Amino acid sequence: MGVYPRPVSLLAEAEIAGFLDGHPGWSRLGNEIARTFQFPDFVEAIGFVAEVAVFAEKANHHPDIDIRWSKVTLRLSTHSEGGLTAKDVALAARVDALYSP
Repeated sequence: MGVYPRPVSLLAEAEIAGFLDGHPGWSRLGNEIARTFQFPDFVEAIGFVAEVAVFAEKANHHPDIDIRWSKVTLRLSTHSEGGLTAKDVALAARVDALYSP
């Protein structure tokens, strides 16, 4: 018998609002949260993405990433649940701790 992951509950609107209040730069876009990060150049932007990739892989929760020279936009949503879960805000908070402009 295989082990199946437990379903993850969607966050309540108040929980999402609380996260956004405490994490400037993140915004709500429907079923996602998103933030754009600015870097001095392309190499630093790619280095940031590489660091995000390491802990996203460990968490088995992967953001959508858009790289535009010195800007990196991350979008988070738990697609399997159709919206935002604790996995999204945990990863976003981890990214915030990594980023230092």
